[in-house]
Amino acid sequence: MFAGFIAVFAAILYKINTYEADPSEAAIVETLNVGADAEVLQATISEGIMLVLVREGTTTALLRFDPQDGTLLGRTVFVGR
Repeated sequence: MFAGFIAVFAAILYKINTYEADPSEAAIVETLNVGADAEVLQATISEGIMLVLVREGTTTALLRFDPQDGTLLGRTVFVGR
């Protein structure tokens, strides 16, 4: 009987420790301002930051947004050398 209790508690602890929230339930801003002439190439969320790869004419940039309120956190421009 004692082994049964151990097995049940082990299963409960396993489920608690392996739980991952459903990303479809995450709050994401409805609209982002990426610029008037920007073409969005790719968008993803990583570690709580929305990463948006855009092309503006001949320039490619990575924009970092807060996914909950749409605040621009940073911008990285890629330059070929």
